[in-house]
Amino acid sequence: MPEYISDQTFEKADFTLRPLPKAAYENCKFINCDFSSSDLSGVKFLDCQFTFCNLSLVSITKTVFNEVNFYDCKMLGLRFENCNDFGLAFSFNNCKLDHSSFYKLKLKKMAFKTSQLHEVDFSESDLTNSTFDNCDLLKASFDRTILEKADFRTAYNYSIDPDNNRIKKARFSKSGLAGLLHKYDIQISE
Repeated sequence: MPEYISDQTFEKADFTLRPLPKAAYENCKFINCDFSSSDLSGVKFLDCQFTFCNLSLVSITKTVFNEVNFYDCKMLGLRFENCNDFGLAFSFNNCKLDHSSFYKLKLKKMAFKTSQLHEVDFSESDLTNSTFDNCDLLKASFDRTILEKADFRTAYNYSIDPDNNRIKKARFSKSGLAGLLHKYDIQISE
């Protein structure tokens, strides 16, 4: 039976030297911790918060993220499609998620705020009702992605092919229209 840890705060811990014990963590806070290149496979995070953490290149096979919030975290190259998708729910605020992948995940009502999502793979995922508030989506992949009712009004640098994605009732700003017309190689002026 895995260990159960609740209501704990882990601050300035270096989990690259000593791995985080495999357990279920509920209502825990991780502040200024370094998890880079560590193995969090099979760990359960329930109602947890990560702030100023480095989670780059972390292995998250069968990891549970249920109601987890990430603030000011560096999270490069994460393969979220390897997570346990049952109850998968998280949000990102001011995070750097470059080269991460959400391939084929159901991420309805996801919240991405003021985050950098360069070359992130959202192919075949369901982002219905998700919000990309002030997010940089440079070279992010949207291929057969469900973006219905998603909010891109303050997002920028995206390129989304309306013929290859479901965008019914998605919201965009006038300044973002070029990101929907990119494949036509046309010039848009104010």
